[in-house]
Formats: sequence, C-alpha cells, structure tokens
Amino acid sequence: MDKVRETALKVLYEVDKKGAYSNIALNEILKSVRKSGNEIDNRDVGFISEIVYGTVAWKLTIDEIIKKYSTIKLKKISPWIINILRMSIYQIVFLDKVPKSAVVNEGVNLAKRYGHQGSKNFVNAVLRKVEKKDYEEFFAIKNDAERISKTTSMPVWLVEKLIKETSIQKAEEICKASNLRPILWIRTNTLKITPEELKNRLNEEKIEAQIDGNFLIIQGIKNIENLSLFKEGLFTIQDKTAGLIPEMLKTKPGEKVLDACSSPGGKTTYMAEKMKNQGEIIAWDIHPHRVKLVEETSKRLGITIIKTEEKDATKYEEKYRNYFDKILLDVPCLGLGVIKRKPDIKWQKQSEDIEEITKIQKNILKNCSKYLKDGGELVYATCSILKEENEEVIYDFLENNKTFEMLEEIQIYPSKKNDGFFMAKLQKKE
Repeated sequence: MDKVRETALKVLYEVDKKGAYSNIALNEILKSVRKSGNEIDNRDVGFISEIVYGTVAWKLTIDEIIKKYSTIKLKKISPWIINILRMSIYQIVFLDKVPKSAVVNEGVNLAKRYGHQGSKNFVNAVLRKVEKKDYEEFFAIKNDAERISKTTSMPVWLVEKLIKETSIQKAEEICKASNLRPILWIRTNTLKITPEELKNRLNEEKIEAQIDGNFLIIQGIKNIENLSLFKEGLFTIQDKTAGLIPEMLKTKPGEKVLDACSSPGGKTTYMAEKMKNQGEIIAWDIHPHRVKLVEETSKRLGITIIKTEEKDATKYEEKYRNYFDKILLDVPCLGLGVIKRKPDIKWQKQSEDIEEITKIQKNILKNCSKYLKDGGELVYATCSILKEENEEVIYDFLENNKTFEMLEEIQIYPSKKNDGFFMAKLQKKE
C-alpha cells in the first residue's frame, strides 16, 4: 500500500466529509503520521500536498469527468471511493510525471482497502477510461460561463458575477490565476534588520530570496516557521499585496491607531513597524484564540505598542469616540481574492452568503468610523473581488456620511504575482 497516497486520501476525506480546511487537516494528519513513528520526508510531504491542494482546487472539473464515466450518481458514491477517484483523476489529468498505470493500480489498492470488491472494480473501470483529453474537451463548450467554470474549476455563480462585473476575458484571467501556485512572500521586520541583511542571512541558510521593497520572495523551503530567523522575529510571512493595505494607511510614529479586525496580526505588526514601535495600536478581534495570535506575533517581532482587546467591531464603545488618528478595517469577507492560497473557499462560499457578509461589513464601517478624529484617515479593505463587498459598501457609506470623503481606491485582481484585494482610503473632514 502506497502510504503517501493513503495519507493524501485521509486528508481529502476529512475535508470532504467533515468540512475541515485542507491546510489544517493536512497538518494534523502529517503530525499523527509522525507520532505513530512513520518517517515522512520532504519529498513525500511535497507530493501529498500536491495531491491534496490540487484535488481540492480542481474538484468541480474532476467531478465532471467522473460523471462522464460513472454509472453511479456522485451523491451515491461513498466518501472514501469518490475521493480515491478524485485524487487519481487529478494525477492522471493534471500531473505529467506520474505514469497512469501506477495511479490506476494505487487507486484500485486503496479502493480494496476502503471499500469492497465492487468498489475496486468500479474504481478500476472508471480510471482506465480517463485521459487528459477529457479535460481538453471542456474548452469547446459554447456557453462562456460554463466553459470557464469547467476549465478553471470555479463555481458557475462566481464566474457569472465576474463576467457581469468585468468582462469574459477578465473573468477567465481571474479564474485561471486562482489556480496558480501561490508565491511565498515574507516581510522584513525593519525594527530588527534591513531587507538586504535578511536576504544575506537567508542565503547563508541556502535559501534563495528576491527583494521587493520590504518584502522578499522565498523559494525552495518547507516549514518556514521552523527557521531560527523566523523565531528570532526577523520576518513575518505576509503576501506583498496584503502589505499594500497598511502602506496605504501610512501610520507614523506617535499616532493612535485602531485595527478593528486584526488577527492574525500581519497588518497590525506592519503598521507598528512603520511607526518605529512608537505610539499606540489598539488591536481587536472577536475570538479569544485569534486575539492570542496577534499577541504571539507581536511578541515574536519585539513589538510593544500593540494592545489587544477581545471585541466585536460592530458593537459601539463610547470611550473611543473621536479617539484615533488612523483606523484600519480589514473586514471579514468571502475571501475570493485568496482562493489560490485557500482552495476550499470555492466550495464553502455561496452567492447567498454575500448579503450576510456585506451587512457585517457595513456595520463595522458605520460603527468604527465614529472612533476617528476630525481630519483622521480610515482604510477599508477586503481580500475579496466582488463589487458588493467593496465599492458598493464604500459608496453606500459615503452617501450616508457626508463628513467623509474618498481619497484613494484600489482593486487588485488575482494574478501570478498578486492575491486579490480591495482597499479604499477615506478621510473625515475637519
């Protein structure tokens, strides 16, 4: 029995049957494999990750291929067997270096273990028919939304929205980019080191790094949190696009700043670094364990000006009225701009969720805007790409709050180098 593929199957079962996030399920199962005394090297971890993330990302497309060859409806196939089919089809269709015969044999072996004789025969019959051309056929579909959906494994409701808000070409670009492997960015902790010095230290550890402002692109490393440089607090893992949000707010030493939705603390600590660790940042989150993440990140980076509070940003607090020079609202959102980092988002979010999330976004903006001093500035941001969560929330607010004006607005769509983000900077008139 191939332990690598069996481990990948266990992760996919947790994701599919129990609704676990793929990254969390993967880490937990790898931990339990190591605890049981089984050795698992970096190459194996890399292949398991490839199968898990690839299968989750391409689920819609893979299921369409299963429908073509299965005599049983998808809903009737057991969770173990359908995930054996999915991960095997991912390897046959999307991976070039894995021989089909090996994939079919391992799929059949797994079906024998996690099903019965009928399951084994069923898996064998389906997998032997699957070819790369099964995917290529989707490109001939005439309906644009359906074609993009099946060739990029994106929910059709999302494709239709993106076509409506942008164009067919742009929607396709966004969907394709959402399947790319994400770049690993780190942010220099400028309180302790310069980007050039950090690059040299990484090179000493045989790690390739490329500087872009305060950020570096890293290649060829797994488990970056285990590095002594990370533990010393010389850098934070943060996408450069996410870093544009604190940069837009331009916090300065001595200012009073609110980060109303702060966890896990990447943007909070970047603002503190920009402030040279001088001034005051109040950092809120609604969940105690997420508040703890901000505290741990601050401590590791040697930042002392961040004061955390467990607080719901939609609930008004009089003592903070007109208190802050600057406010960051990195509000809860559907997360559609970061699908390449979290492919599960595609299957967990529905179009019906938009109304509920925008209600929360509007409440946070309306409430927290009261905490801004006259002349103060506020940045509203999401890692999402739909107008309803972004421009429409901002324009609705400005329509009802004439003391505020728009200074700047940026929408970034997912691409090879970037995640998708929206950010708008508002000022409260004097």
